[in-house]
Amino acid sequence: MFASAGVGEAYLHQNGFECVVANELEQKRADFHKYLHPKSHMVYGDICKEANFDEFINKSLEKQVELLIATPPCQGFSLSGKNKSHEQMTNDDRNFLVFKVFEAIDKLKPDYVLIENVPRFLKLFYAFEGEFLGIIELLKKKFGNEYEVDHRVLNAMNFGVPQSRKRAFIKLYKKGLTWEWPTESTNIITLRNAIEHLPSIESGQSSKHKLHFGRKHNEQHILWMKHTPSGQSAFNNIDYYPKDKHGDKLNGYHDAYARMSWDKPAPTITIRSDAISSNSKVHPGRKQEDGTYSDARVLSILELLILSSLPEDWDIPNWASEILIRQIIGESVPPLLLNKIVEKIK
Repeated sequence: MFASAGVGEAYLHQNGFECVVANELEQKRADFHKYLHPKSHMVYGDICKEANFDEFINKSLEKQVELLIATPPCQGFSLSGKNKSHEQMTNDDRNFLVFKVFEAIDKLKPDYVLIENVPRFLKLFYAFEGEFLGIIELLKKKFGNEYEVDHRVLNAMNFGVPQSRKRAFIKLYKKGLTWEWPTESTNIITLRNAIEHLPSIESGQSSKHKLHFGRKHNEQHILWMKHTPSGQSAFNNIDYYPKDKHGDKLNGYHDAYARMSWDKPAPTITIRSDAISSNSKVHPGRKQEDGTYSDARVLSILELLILSSLPEDWDIPNWASEILIRQIIGESVPPLLLNKIVEKIK
């Protein structure tokens, strides 16, 4: 449910799982999902509409679905979104789409359920049977007689993904079954480990690999970033700092117009990986003989694939735009992490 483009499911076939039914609201994301998972029955449109929900349920029953994965939209919970307070979150209809997941569990009775979202998802309280309950309390009250309910916040960088990305995972599995958590690794993969082997490219340049090209940026932005060292923000520059058209220094956060650090995992990749001004989105760069730094650009699509644990030769439909690819990568849980969770199903 709420499948987006099916990026997170990229490796589930390695554990014997086949995606047989999916639902997605946005047409392009649904089409992308259909391209990645051609055998899956795609239910296009709003899952809250009765016809779509019934189609999703009936096809799932027909296919004898054993694992239900649900990733309700996270924009209503995310710190990068507009909702900063609990009151704002409770007034956002998107934050109540999880109740459609409850309906699906009631009708399908799958052996296993995985609900995934941003960590703030665990902090919202819902009105349920005359009480205000957190999502875990609610699930235990509603499904606790039949299912074990467990949850954790996991960081992808602790599971072989070269990206620091925290996500909340809630597992439901029928009593009598087992589903352990994957073991965290102390071997953290840095950007140097992951992408240093790729050739240096500047804004607007291409390379031998069709997905390794430099997005075009404003000349002023490029100038600021050329004078910004790895791991630093252009706001720290003495001369080449972000300015308005009058030459006055812009106001901004310390991680705006900022380069990533070679010796750390990538920060969380968001849907705005195209914006050089967004939080820590610029390539770490390499110091050059003239004292400036190379790669004054955001990460290429190829670099995003690697840092999201996707294969370098990932099969992407030709019709997909650069922005769409950036968005679906930014929306998805890294597939390696999802696979490590699902492979623990016995």
